[in-house]
Amino acid sequence: MRTPALFLSAATIALIATPAAAQDVPAPSTSSAETASDPGQEAEETRGSAGDIVVTATRRAERLADVPVAVSAVSQESLQLSGANDIRQLNQLAPSLLVSSTGSEANGSARVRGIGTVGDNPGLESSVAVFIDGVYRSRSGIGLNELGEVERVEVLRGPQGTLSGRNASAGVINIISRQPSFSGIEGMGEITYGNYDLIRGQAAINLPLGDTLAVRVDGIYTKRDGFYYDPTNNTDVNDRDRYFVRGQLRFQPSDALNIRIIGDFTRRDEKCCAATYVDRSVNEYVGNLNDPATPLLVTGGVPNPNGNNIVNVIRDLGQPLARVNAAGYDRTISTSLGRSFAGVTEDKGISGQIDYDFGGATLTSITAYRDYKSDQGSDTDYSQVDILYRAANGNSSRQFKTFSQELRLQGEAFGGKLDWLVGGYYADEDLEVVDNLRFGNQYGRFATCRIISGSALAQFYTPGDTSCLSATGRAVLSGVVPGVPSPFGAAGPTIVAALGRLDAINDRGSTADRYLQNSRNYAFFTHNIIHFTDRLDLTLGVRYTNERKKFSAAFTNDNVGCVQNQQALAPFLTNAALAATAGGILALSCQGNSTAELNGVTINDRRSEDEFTGTAVLSYKPADPLLIYASYSRGYKAGGFNLDRSALKNPILPFAASGGAQALTGNLQFDPEKVNAYEIGAKYSRGPFTLTAAAFRQEFENFQLNTFNGTVFLVATVNSCKTGLNGGDRDTSATTGACAADDVTYGLRSQGIELEASLQPARDVNFNIGLTYSDTKFRNNLVGSARGLPLDPALRKLPGDNLSNAPEWVATSSFAWTPELGSSGLSGLFYIDGRLSDDYNTGSDLFPQKEQDSFFVANARIGIRGDRERWALEFWGQNIFNKDYAQVAFNSPFQQGATSAPFVDPQYPGGRQIFSQYLAEPRTYGITGRVRF
Repeated sequence: MRTPALFLSAATIALIATPAAAQDVPAPSTSSAETASDPGQEAEETRGSAGDIVVTATRRAERLADVPVAVSAVSQESLQLSGANDIRQLNQLAPSLLVSSTGSEANGSARVRGIGTVGDNPGLESSVAVFIDGVYRSRSGIGLNELGEVERVEVLRGPQGTLSGRNASAGVINIISRQPSFSGIEGMGEITYGNYDLIRGQAAINLPLGDTLAVRVDGIYTKRDGFYYDPTNNTDVNDRDRYFVRGQLRFQPSDALNIRIIGDFTRRDEKCCAATYVDRSVNEYVGNLNDPATPLLVTGGVPNPNGNNIVNVIRDLGQPLARVNAAGYDRTISTSLGRSFAGVTEDKGISGQIDYDFGGATLTSITAYRDYKSDQGSDTDYSQVDILYRAANGNSSRQFKTFSQELRLQGEAFGGKLDWLVGGYYADEDLEVVDNLRFGNQYGRFATCRIISGSALAQFYTPGDTSCLSATGRAVLSGVVPGVPSPFGAAGPTIVAALGRLDAINDRGSTADRYLQNSRNYAFFTHNIIHFTDRLDLTLGVRYTNERKKFSAAFTNDNVGCVQNQQALAPFLTNAALAATAGGILALSCQGNSTAELNGVTINDRRSEDEFTGTAVLSYKPADPLLIYASYSRGYKAGGFNLDRSALKNPILPFAASGGAQALTGNLQFDPEKVNAYEIGAKYSRGPFTLTAAAFRQEFENFQLNTFNGTVFLVATVNSCKTGLNGGDRDTSATTGACAADDVTYGLRSQGIELEASLQPARDVNFNIGLTYSDTKFRNNLVGSARGLPLDPALRKLPGDNLSNAPEWVATSSFAWTPELGSSGLSGLFYIDGRLSDDYNTGSDLFPQKEQDSFFVANARIGIRGDRERWALEFWGQNIFNKDYAQVAFNSPFQQGATSAPFVDPQYPGGRQIFSQYLAEPRTYGITGRVRF
């Protein structure tokens, strides 16, 4: 959608709806705040001004209107109205935020102002830090669990390195749950039924145990059928079967001391995550799809006379073509027989927060231990042909065990002229990843047919034969048919034998690769607000962080075909006429598993780094309702290790000739991400109206980019060169486009404006609207590291283009009306919210086939509520217009249509590659009953 149309639509929505940053409910201000014992009191609070909301963005309780930070505050009621149960659904409530999940919800991606970390590589931490009750969650996907009842969610935009530490280079999502209250016994119960046989129950109870002790327990159970149907295995996928329980104890023996202990446990036994083939009308078929002799492929408008051979192969091996060239939104998926996405995820932890007021200063201590484990299987090729899979049952898991300790001391000096804060932080995390990428039962036939159909031997392609060659083809290769020249001469029998061995690697591959990483980091920080006058403040903050990671890995592999073919085909790799075919056989017998020489191999490495981050903010209140500010901040995200064995692969030379696996371990490392950010903003709050505005610019060095190229995960730290590369970053060569290290500068910048407004023209009416323009773009002349090394050819579309999953324009809005119904205390509820997103690319390599057109998603709710909202009955719908859109599109694993000299169109660089995508949720609707006491 182009900009004028988007603005027109946004203005229309504003007349009927609220913004993503629905700021309509004040929240308790401190850790010791009381929770209203009367549910009616909470309802009354919703009538207050949005500017009076209290947030803790600066680790101090401050009115939202007085905080010189770009922050959206979302209340419990706003979450409830929009139907948000986890951070992914915050998209409707914060225009600068985008949360998505892909192949594994263990590594969901959050983006702020277009910046975030995408993909399922557990070695990469998020650019958007997630905190729940003051405890850092090391991967944003861990926050995709149920939230329970919360006081508010704060979305802080831009680098937050001073107070939130490393891995907050793009922003922070801060979730504050409701805590125990001493006011009296209170509780709630809720039951929901919806389509896809959704059943969701939620309950909470608060019990004071005297004047100084109180407990609170929250619990949620959800079960729902999946959004995808797998006809091969007669099951649905992307279902819900989870429960969550959180228990809290609060002890406050005096006004000076408050202790809060929280324990929680979540279990999910679900099948996740399926993907569909996608055809965005870039690739078009002509001819009879059911006739093997006639299908042709038109790629980017350029006819390919050989057709897409990979389509022919997977069709001949059992893949229904209707699902390959469909629009990509048919939720009937292609899955191999016996393969499953089933898995179990458990997330548990305990934390304790102590707040003690010494009189002149307050000490806060937060101690936590978290244990998260997710074990998930997958049909990794997402096709009906059995090419690749991962088996669960402990052999495809990731586990994080994290201990953290934070101490803060905050007080005032010089008669209140200085509000100072000093603190320290320590964390120790053990990460264990177990992987087993296996070739499927049809891989050998798939591999041989792919080689034959994409080579000069395509005329002899016969998928029913072991080597995928017709009898005539065998004769030609062996040179025994007089009068027919052999394209490979005497090498024919060797190559045929190598092809035949590919059937021997069916159901082979890595068995239980194990990656271990220990991350230890500590930090010291200070954050100080100098009050020059009652209206002029200067905020100065700095943080020192030290990070050390120890890494080791052990590899096991039962793929004997890889080594056999390396030995047999080694002589032909230097022969110009034979190298392409021989190399293709090697790639297909070894790829995805690196080489079988990694069987029984162990490696280890370590890295360390330290970094200063900080902020400076000058803020001024020319009048009581108005705050203006200008700020600079520096953020940082730690470097690490790419937990994918692909960087160790050398299909041409044995490891002995290249120094062994240990010598290649350095290839797994990537550099820390750094950002310099500049921002000016204003906040106005008076009576029923609030308005916030911010303009920002962010410059990222070593931007950590994770890309799946169809075979392996590539991790690049993207920068640019000050001098031109003459197109070396846009070509298909891995050796062109380098510059000297002292010529390297930042490679990504994000700049734009943000607007959020709230209006309460009447006691029972709330309007909210949000608008974000974010120009998040790579620079030209890109390189793939801080050392100025060439950018990987798979990323040749990046220079000068927008970052993936970063729409330029996003508008959010909402409208809530709660009219009184007579004089008995009854009230009605009419609510709608919407998010209108500009078009954007969903693939981190920016291939045009992965473009997502602009779209609009709306949620709605209508209901009736009893006196002081002690009960409610509500009908709701999410994505009420059933808009189909993709979260992420990617190269279908191993499904590139040629093995040598692949067709590459300059406009559509995917060539013969087939693509898949993870879909967003379809329309859901249901009814909810709720009681409070």
